[in-house]
Amino acid sequence: MKIAVIGLGYVGLPLARLFATKYNVVGFDINKARIAELNSGVDKTLEVESDLLKAVLVPKSHQGQGLYCSADLDDIKDCTIFVVTVPTPVDKNNRPDLTPLYKSSETVGKVLKKGDIVIYESTVYPGVTEDECVPVLERVSGLKFNSDFYAGYSPERINPGDKEHTVEKILKVTAGSTPEVGTIVDNLYKSVIVAGTHLAPTIKVAEAAKVIENSQRDINIAFVNELSKIFNLMGINTHDVLAAAGTKWNFLPFKPGLVGGHCIGVDPYYLAQKAQELGYHPEIILAGRRLNDSMGEYVASQAVKLMIKNGITVNSAKVLMLGVTFKENCPDVRNTKIVDVIAALEDYGITVDIYDPWASPAEVAHEYNYSVTNELPKGKYDAVILGVAHKEFANLDLELFKTEKGIIYDVKGILGAKADGCL
Repeated sequence: MKIAVIGLGYVGLPLARLFATKYNVVGFDINKARIAELNSGVDKTLEVESDLLKAVLVPKSHQGQGLYCSADLDDIKDCTIFVVTVPTPVDKNNRPDLTPLYKSSETVGKVLKKGDIVIYESTVYPGVTEDECVPVLERVSGLKFNSDFYAGYSPERINPGDKEHTVEKILKVTAGSTPEVGTIVDNLYKSVIVAGTHLAPTIKVAEAAKVIENSQRDINIAFVNELSKIFNLMGINTHDVLAAAGTKWNFLPFKPGLVGGHCIGVDPYYLAQKAQELGYHPEIILAGRRLNDSMGEYVASQAVKLMIKNGITVNSAKVLMLGVTFKENCPDVRNTKIVDVIAALEDYGITVDIYDPWASPAEVAHEYNYSVTNELPKGKYDAVILGVAHKEFANLDLELFKTEKGIIYDVKGILGAKADGCL
């Protein structure tokens, strides 16, 4: 068995590294700079530590267990298992964009052979693997599905920046296009996932299970975000309310916040799209999305109200934004909602300086056209907004960064009485 992992990002690399502890693995990615970086033992996403990566790296000619990373299609021609781990984003209108899946399926189709199995890990709505990806594999390879080649699905459950719940410690859902292939796929993952596996009866069931995981979280966060808006009007601290309610054993401990990243803020749109194609309008799912997508502008408006109450002239004011990644202690800026807060502040005529020791300035500039610094700025600001709870911010005396009338706004709700306002 020789495994090719297609796409070496936040999902693909940790999986390829794990498989390489027991199998001969080729990590394939079209980004040549990324390949060179990985073959030198460096992962800029920080998901795989350098010593763990170097421990499994092997030369191109190596035949045993280990990982070789390549951008050359010829290097995956002799693989028998192909695991596709490319992103599944939405476009500017929040419609699912399956382009990465189509392109990666074309790539695999060019080297697909009789008896091979193609496993998809990307989050999709039920039916994408068999109705969208398989036809591409058939067209490009000239082979017949479930006769010449087979498919599997095992949705990713990577939590970027989490060094406790790593890929091998999270139970994995698996599925195959036939019962026999399902068992093969399940045994493959079972051999490296210490947390175990759950074999779903069909690929569609596994696809559905993944897409509702994050939709459920999205809806629950939307609920507490709405509570935060209500309690703010009442002059009640939402976090105090949640702490009191959390004393009941079955209370779900969700907190208000900005919902970004590559999963929770995206996956519900995949399920909603499929539902609408079938003639059903999903009210709760889309209501949760609308509310969560509005939170960036809400945070900005709350900060501006506090500034006005303190006698600060908003137009031409200066704000320091602490953090721009979508979550704490992680360099991932995909679909970060901090940029929504910044854009709303700029609409008020405010100048925003962004400090984030984790984010790549080049990536932020490319994705959002914003300047970010990795160095702690000097000077005084009319407002300091804690947007991301990076560990580097824990011991910062934020009072040193604000003017006499300046305010501190806590998006994460971790500063307590030190903040003038919070979600």
